[in-house]
Amino acid sequence: MKKDCLLIVFVKNSELGKVKTRLAKSVGDKKALEIYKELLQLTEQCANGATCNKQVWYSEYIDDNDQFSGLIYDKFVQSGEDLGLRMKKAVAGGFDEGFDKVIIIGSDCPDLTTENISEAFNELEKFDAVIGPSKDGGYYLLGLRKFTPQIFQGIDWSTSNVMSQTETILNNLEMTYSTLKTLNDIDTEEDLEASTLYYTDV
Repeated sequence: MKKDCLLIVFVKNSELGKVKTRLAKSVGDKKALEIYKELLQLTEQCANGATCNKQVWYSEYIDDNDQFSGLIYDKFVQSGEDLGLRMKKAVAGGFDEGFDKVIIIGSDCPDLTTENISEAFNELEKFDAVIGPSKDGGYYLLGLRKFTPQIFQGIDWSTSNVMSQTETILNNLEMTYSTLKTLNDIDTEEDLEASTLYYTDV
């Protein structure tokens, strides 16, 4: 295991009516929860294969009985008024612990692979940051080799501007960065239909 690398996985607790709310407007709360549970399973599988230290950060409470094994993952609860602040605190904690490279991913991207994560860590050998853009204008992965709080501030989260605003901040800070392959996040029924998770009965 590479002691200098940390992978942070951001997840929501699997509760009916509280996950994939935009998708639920089209497919219903029950189906949205089923889909999110499958996304969590895929995220856990690809994260497990990565050679690094691992943390999972929950939206509401620590789940000691889910698919993220306590033998593999250190577990924490997110805190902060918006996604940027929650991410900033988690990433800051990683650097405070002494890690040289910190990557954060969500749990919405079924096409994310262990190879994508390994590539991102490799890119951090050469660049200050690495981003995995999603087709909706956001990103599914962000990696840094130094704590940079500005990256989490002034972003219009959950909009199509997230990636472009993040790139603008990186450019203004004169930070070098690499971009990975663009992948598809699952937030809406249209995203679902375009993905490998498409359910014919939705």
